[in-house]
Formats: sequence, C-alpha cells, structure tokens
Amino acid sequence: MISSNQTLLANRISALREQIIEILPGFILCLVVGMASKFVSEHYGGPTILYAVLMGMALNYLSLEGRCVAGIVFSAKAVLRFGIALLGARITIEQLLGLGMTPIAIVLVGVPATIGFGYLCGRWLKMSRSQSVLSGASVGICGASAALAVSAVLPENKESEKNLIFTVISVTALSTLAMIAYPLIVNMLGFNESESGIFLGATIHDVAQVVGAGYMVSDNVGDIATFSKLLRVAMLVPVVVVISVIVARAGAAKKNQTASKLPLPGFLIAFVIIVVINSSGYVPVIITDAMTELSRWCLIIAMVGLGMKASFKELAEMGWRPMFLMVANTIFLALLVAIWLFLAR
Repeated sequence: MISSNQTLLANRISALREQIIEILPGFILCLVVGMASKFVSEHYGGPTILYAVLMGMALNYLSLEGRCVAGIVFSAKAVLRFGIALLGARITIEQLLGLGMTPIAIVLVGVPATIGFGYLCGRWLKMSRSQSVLSGASVGICGASAALAVSAVLPENKESEKNLIFTVISVTALSTLAMIAYPLIVNMLGFNESESGIFLGATIHDVAQVVGAGYMVSDNVGDIATFSKLLRVAMLVPVVVVISVIVARAGAAKKNQTASKLPLPGFLIAFVIIVVINSSGYVPVIITDAMTELSRWCLIIAMVGLGMKASFKELAEMGWRPMFLMVANTIFLALLVAIWLFLAR
C-alpha cells in the first residue's frame, strides 16, 4: 500500500516537473518582455500595459509553434486569473464606505448604464454580444483590468482573444487621452474640487490615469478621484458575477439543461476573499503592497502573452466599428456624469 502511494506521488511529481519544463521557456519570455515594457514606461512615459501588448504583438510568430507556445498560453490564461484575484489587495470596504453618497450613486448608475449602452450600441453596429459587453464593461468599470476580468467569464470563441486585445489597446489609449483632456474640461465646466475629483474618478478608464489626472489638478482632487475610482473597481465583482450567471444560463438553455449552481469563477471568489481579509485591518501594509505589486506584474506578463497571440493584421481586419463603440461609450459616460453633477448642485 505504501509502495503504491509512493509510486503515485512519484508519478505526479514527474508529471508536474514535465509541465513546468514545458511552460518555463514561454513564461520566461513573457516575463522578460514585460520587464522591457516596464523599463520603457518608467524611462520614457506611457502606460506599461499598452507597451506590453504592443511588444508582445511584435513577437506574434513565437505563439504559432516552438518551445514557447505552452508558456505563452499559460501566461495569457493562468497568470491572468491569478493577477485579477490579487487586485483585491487594492481595496478595503472601509475605503468604499468613506466615499459618501454622491460618488456611490453615480457609480451605481453609471457602470450598468454604460454597459447597457455599450451592449445596445454594439448590437446596432451589428457586433457580437460578447464584444459589446466587453467594451461597455472596460469603459464603465476600470479599463484594461475590467476587460481582462470580464473576458475570463465570457463565452470563448475564435474571436475572443482578438476582441480582448483590441479592447485593451483602445481603452488604454482613450484613458491616456482622457488623462490629458479631462483636467482641462473640469476647469472649463467650472467644477469645484469635489466635483472635479468625482468626475475624473467616475469617467477615466484606468486607475493610473485617474491618479495622474487628479493630482495634476490638486492633491485634494487627486484623493477624491482615487477613492471614486476605487468604487468603480469594486463594481467589478457584481458585474462579473451577473455576467457569469447570464452566460451559464444561456449555455444551459442551449443544451436544454438547468444551471444548478452559481457559476462563480475561482479567481473571482479569491478576489472577494482578499478584499474581505484586506478590510479586516490585520494584514500588514508590506504584505498588501507586495500583493498589489505581484498583481501588477501578473497582469503585465498576461498582456504580453495575449499580445503574442494576436497580430496587427487581425486587428486591422476588425474595421472601424469596435473603435467607434469604444469612443461612443467614453463620451456617453462623460456626459452622464457631467449632467449628474450639474443637476446635483
């Protein structure tokens, strides 16, 4: 009996070792390219995620055949989900409750409204349901991070990765433009510091660009913008849960089955658990900082892997409709928040 157990354990260790050896070359490649994108971002400016995608796409041929394929797939899927789960280390329940009612109300209305608008506009443009939802969620919640999380629960098909890459590139580019333009817009609209912070936090897509735009105006505006943005990030959980349920029920309906359980992906459960633990106040700052940094690196590596699996030619073939949808979503959200703030005066 002992010998049989030992043999089983030895076989499992051997299989794990072979799997690691298979994955390692591609994973190390993604890590090195990710480090290069981080270096370029720190020394020359610009979003690290965008550089990671573009550098990865330049190496698209490595994902077609050779020793790196398995590691690239691992980076684009497993590392991605692990990084999303660790995003929970950025948020505490106390932070969200301290935002006050105005930003909470704006976010609770703005996020689903933007996703709904994106869905309807996408269907009008004759785009797929998945791409329409992905576009609306990335603009409405938190840019590239939301796109990555939502794509993980949407139905997979031959267009999924191409749609995700396009969404990440376009939402990052639009977020960078918003970081430059929106501080000028809040000044033109005559918003006070509180209104400016809420507007910037509730409309700019990515966290980094929200921070940049907010502190570009003033420290107080930066603080309000950052906290408002955290509330949008927290909406990632209920949105992904709802999409998971809808996708599962739709899949079960096609197979004439009943969705018997709540289809929560493991990374989402881990995300919620980390938020709750982080909110307890017992986790040392050094650990939460380490988790946040690890999450950032996981997402960078994942974006390199996803970039390697896409090509410029495939993205060019998507046409003008996806970009029109992203811009329309961005304008819709900005107008919604601006009108809300004017009416709330």
